[in-house]
Amino acid sequence: MEQNFHITSEYGIHARPATRLVNLAMSFQSDIDLTAMGKTVNLKSIMGLMSLGIYKGETIKVHISGPDAEKAMISIADFLITEGLGKTV
Repeated sequence: MEQNFHITSEYGIHARPATRLVNLAMSFQSDIDLTAMGKTVNLKSIMGLMSLGIYKGETIKVHISGPDAEKAMISIADFLITEGLGKTV
């Protein structure tokens, strides 16, 4: 399952929301990857996520596979939208 998001936050995905996003991803059994600027990282890795340097205007893709993929995608999409980080594309 995949979904694209356009980053709208003035600060992109910086340290504080990145930490919360990684913690959210770690609460699911499914494998969760995030792709931005041609690079893919495990969303359960704070170092991986921060290494991307995601800024306003970027489009990211979240790819989830596993037993709770649907629930994970709903939660991650809700987090990105309600925190003002991005919107679905």
